[in-house]
Amino acid sequence: MKFIKNNIYQSICILMLGLVVISSCKEDDEMFDRTRLFRPVLIEDLYAEENTIIVNMGKMKEAVSYTLEVSRDSFATAPEYVIDTDTNYVELNQELLGQALFWDMLYQVRATAHADDPEYDSKISDLGSVRTQRFPTILNDPESYDVIDVAAHVTWQTIGAGVTEVKAYSAEDLYLETPLIEQEVSSAEQEAGDMILTGLEPETEYQVAIYSDDVLRGWVNYTTLPQDIDPNGPGVIDIRENTSPSAVSDAVAMAPDGATILVKRGVTYDFPDDNLNKSITIRAAYGFGEQKAKLYTTGNWDVDDNSDIDHIRFIDLELRGEDYGGDYVFNPNRENVHVGELSFENCEIGTFRGILRVRTSTVIDNYVIKNSVVDSIGGYGLFTVDTEGTAMIKNIRWENSTFNKVQFGVTSRSQSESFVIESCTFANFVSGGSGFFRYRGGDGNNNVTQGIVIHNSIFGHGWDEAMEEDYAIRGIYDGLENTNFDIVNVYSTNDFSFSSGEIPGFPVGNYSGAQSDLWVDPANNDFNFQDRGFAGRFDSGDPRWRVKL
Repeated sequence: MKFIKNNIYQSICILMLGLVVISSCKEDDEMFDRTRLFRPVLIEDLYAEENTIIVNMGKMKEAVSYTLEVSRDSFATAPEYVIDTDTNYVELNQELLGQALFWDMLYQVRATAHADDPEYDSKISDLGSVRTQRFPTILNDPESYDVIDVAAHVTWQTIGAGVTEVKAYSAEDLYLETPLIEQEVSSAEQEAGDMILTGLEPETEYQVAIYSDDVLRGWVNYTTLPQDIDPNGPGVIDIRENTSPSAVSDAVAMAPDGATILVKRGVTYDFPDDNLNKSITIRAAYGFGEQKAKLYTTGNWDVDDNSDIDHIRFIDLELRGEDYGGDYVFNPNRENVHVGELSFENCEIGTFRGILRVRTSTVIDNYVIKNSVVDSIGGYGLFTVDTEGTAMIKNIRWENSTFNKVQFGVTSRSQSESFVIESCTFANFVSGGSGFFRYRGGDGNNNVTQGIVIHNSIFGHGWDEAMEEDYAIRGIYDGLENTNFDIVNVYSTNDFSFSSGEIPGFPVGNYSGAQSDLWVDPANNDFNFQDRGFAGRFDSGDPRWRVKL
């Protein structure tokens, strides 16, 4: 009897265990209903070998196939290519696509993973953009100074068959079928690998191709500049034929209000001697070659008392002092002076104690540095306002520019209205223990009323002139207690730091490498990216250094 009872007990236990297992399975089935496949992801970035794009996605066990789509307009229109494949690794080449991808062309790629039931296909995954490599060529890449409004300087390596002709095509003529300009290469140009292609239109993008008879040897894109100033236009004083050091000074002295002084590239001129009391623009005419027209001083330019000046503009110049112990571009200590705009565009500015110092009752409405490179600036920094309340710089804008080897940032004893830093690169800025912002006036004279904006910019470490690895800087040296900071898409290297006065919201060391890891040669103003994996390489810092997609 005892044996029968044990068997009954064991049977009941087994039955209950089975019911628990069945119940658990049902719960599992309910908790893990079938869902869509995850979006495909890359296991390495898209890359190109010649004009083939490599797509290497993570393998998905549940995926039976993939669809890849390829576009040249970010899928604003229908994809250029649609490929169905059963593998996660795909080479987009002529064999697969039926025709070759264009050379040196930016493509976008997206992917969808397919399940055995279309209901569970993944959503579309944007895999990013990639540029195919440049066609193998003997052509040299043009520098910024190799193009003007109506001509291009074309150079190549004299390798193999001689180059006999240069042709220009529209940017849209991707198969190079209809030349807009054809120019034969002389024997001297052929030997030098150097010629000037003429007949171009201003503000136009061209594909410039070279040929050895009928054999294409490569092509490269040029975009011409806006039309140059008319040297015979009203208000233009053309002094290009006068290479005397005093030519600019003499021209400014006799110029009417609002005149433009047109100078020649490659020539060095002295700063004007006479104090300024009128609007003036000094700009270089277009020309080929790296060397800008230079304005040189062993002191500074000044302004007359009681001057009301609409604008002072420097365009496409190098402005250079003798040393950064005592020279300035402007250093007015004047009564009742008003300047609407002081601007530097496409300039190189350096070896000054300070760029701008104002005192007494000198007021500047707008101070602009744009598309420029600034280096070797002393303790009076990028500007200094030395009189409280009556001297001031109201609105400051630095844009698309590079600042290197600067001892001090800005100092003001008066309020400013706005301060915008957009798409700039800073390195060796400022000296260890020195300050970026110093608004040192009393109450009502120590803020920027509309706030300080810093967008899309990169900061390396401070300037360690003593070579003691003293890189920390004061962010806010004085003032700005009631100033709002708007900081977006800003990076600093891991050797950047604040010794005090940390700027609110400023990212410290959000790039993991040092200044020397990020850029090629900061000591010599080469801020091309050495770290090609840097996250901000496409959209931060001075655009001249950015990696082009």
